[in-house]
Amino acid sequence: MPVINRIAEFHEEITGWRRDLHAHPELLYDVHRTAGKVEELLKSFGVDEVVTGLGRTGVVGVIKGHQSNSGKVIGLRADMDALPIVETTGKPYASKTEGKMHACGHDGHTAMLLGAAKYLAETRNFDGTAIVIFQPAEEGGAGGKAMVDDGLMDRFGIEQVFGMHNMPGLPVGQFAIREGGMMAATDEFTIKIEGVGGHAAAPNKGIDPIVIGAQMAVALQTLVSRNVDPIESAVLSITQIHAGEAFNVIPATAVLNGTVRTLDEGVRKLMEQRMGEMVPKLAEAFGAKAHLDFKRGYPVVVNAPAQTDFAAKIAREIAGKEKVDTEVAPVMGGEDFAYMSNARPGAFIFMGNGDSANLHQAAYDFNDEIIPLGCTYWVKMVETALPAS
Repeated sequence: MPVINRIAEFHEEITGWRRDLHAHPELLYDVHRTAGKVEELLKSFGVDEVVTGLGRTGVVGVIKGHQSNSGKVIGLRADMDALPIVETTGKPYASKTEGKMHACGHDGHTAMLLGAAKYLAETRNFDGTAIVIFQPAEEGGAGGKAMVDDGLMDRFGIEQVFGMHNMPGLPVGQFAIREGGMMAATDEFTIKIEGVGGHAAAPNKGIDPIVIGAQMAVALQTLVSRNVDPIESAVLSITQIHAGEAFNVIPATAVLNGTVRTLDEGVRKLMEQRMGEMVPKLAEAFGAKAHLDFKRGYPVVVNAPAQTDFAAKIAREIAGKEKVDTEVAPVMGGEDFAYMSNARPGAFIFMGNGDSANLHQAAYDFNDEIIPLGCTYWVKMVETALPAS
């Protein structure tokens, strides 16, 4: 099934929305201009209801089909926020706000869902209700959680929810998805080691927290290699070590920071538990003390079986069977769509952005060529999940 002709007709219009959003990036929950633009457009489409301020600055549009006999409700989600990066694309529509840019394609995600909303509000060729969700603060602010906590699912009666993300390196016209863990939980930790400071020439008179920290950085890797089942996935990375201020002084304390990434809740719990056991005991073996502060971040993005099969089916109808990978390797990056797919069965799919710079890079730009494909995916998802009789 090719791109819907009507959507192809307003490809240029949607591109204009996308480039306007790109030129005016906003961070985290401070997406007032973006949310205002989304609200304005949804109202101009004639959707049945527009709700603002959900999850602080989220926007929700309600679109009812010509029929409502089924009572079914489907949720489609896009993200709105940008990143604190200085753009280097040199494009005419490049960021006008110094130090901020859409380096992850959320401008494209928002524009594609708006395009689908325009078509759905115009045709209404379905039986039930489509909820279009525009969330703030995906980039570290847990805007998805904020919207769920504000009653998103219950208030609108959402039964299943779907998300999409562009993927650089995946060819234009292709999709990728997998059942189960699709993107990783993103947990952070801080380890504070308390030793005994002293003169660097007399280490025997102190307890060196730097040596302990070095041992700990190595020892913690055994949690992955010797505690986690080899067929499961886990990453533990020490990303910061802070200690000392002088060449000739052994400091009294050292601090290690890092991240743990997992694709299974059981593995996630195991890593937290074993770190909590290892850190103080290893420090004790050297005569020191250590405290672990393990901070849970975004959960694992888990694609439910039925919703994954459905999303893959729609992608195959649009792109062709050979262009949909249903066993793509999991990504160890995180996504706060996880909060929505934890609240309701859901599925998250990647769509090819072609040969572009990678996400979160200053040279990245969303590929406007893929807009009609993304809009068509959303529309066919609604019309297929909520078929008109």
